[in-house]
Amino acid sequence: MSAMLTNRLQKRMRHLRKWAKRHDISCYRLYERDIPEFPLIVDWYDGEAVVWLYMRPNDDDEAWHDDALNQVQEALNLSPRQIFVKTRSRQRGLQQQYERFGEKGHVRLVQEHGLKFEVNLSDYLDTGLFLDHRQTRAMVRDEATSQRVLNLFAYTGSFTVYAAAGGAKTTTTVDLSKNYCAWAERNLQHNGFRAGKQNRVIAQDCWEFLVDDQRSYDLIVCDPPTFSNSKRMARSSFAVERDHPELIRACLARLASGGTLIFSTNSRGFKLTKTALPHGFAAQELTPQTIPEDFRNDKVHRCWRIAK
Repeated sequence: MSAMLTNRLQKRMRHLRKWAKRHDISCYRLYERDIPEFPLIVDWYDGEAVVWLYMRPNDDDEAWHDDALNQVQEALNLSPRQIFVKTRSRQRGLQQQYERFGEKGHVRLVQEHGLKFEVNLSDYLDTGLFLDHRQTRAMVRDEATSQRVLNLFAYTGSFTVYAAAGGAKTTTTVDLSKNYCAWAERNLQHNGFRAGKQNRVIAQDCWEFLVDDQRSYDLIVCDPPTFSNSKRMARSSFAVERDHPELIRACLARLASGGTLIFSTNSRGFKLTKTALPHGFAAQELTPQTIPEDFRNDKVHRCWRIAK
């Protein structure tokens, strides 16, 4: 097959390397299914690459994978050890996205806007840092000064790190997974912050937390999974299309007067239900401002600011 993928990757790298340097970014999206014959995603992690391979429509033949990986290696001047290959299928639950499937332990730090984040390129389907929310994180840092910030479904706590770096009065990080809470604590430490009274990290079902916790917050970030049926949850399942009105109302019940909820989802076709907003609250869509320049897919997520 021709070197179409090689040429495309080299062209993108020439452009994005300069852009990333200007913006103090070391990891970014290089390629996202730009060429129909090569349905893959390539993300650059400061000298290494993560490649997600997809199935071709109406084609179960995976013979093209070797050709694609060879072109990635050539275009980016990488050795096989510097390329981490994963496969994507239609996800039916949170577990498929986040649970560990390898034990290679290739963990390293990357830099984004002057902050450091721990990523694991080998052992999970995702790396620990969602690159598509880079702009959203920067927005949270800008708005966090002197704020009491709550980060729900926090994953590895990247929003929390940005909030702390922005001068938040306090941060509270909540995720169901003890492993990801420990990861969030390490991300805080990598940036000179410490988990504790000022930066609480809580391993708990977010739904239970919103009921149990009676504190008020000035800025809440809520980026739930599209779907989860984890046995550790209090409820049997969560689907963002079905359950977001209840979730948003629960968040707003914890919002201080004059506070803001940043709500995001990567569910394709998602529609924010009007009944999700109590009387007096309004939602402003922020999606165009939160899609980074390196992302070709402008539907990778949707994001709203909800406030009175």
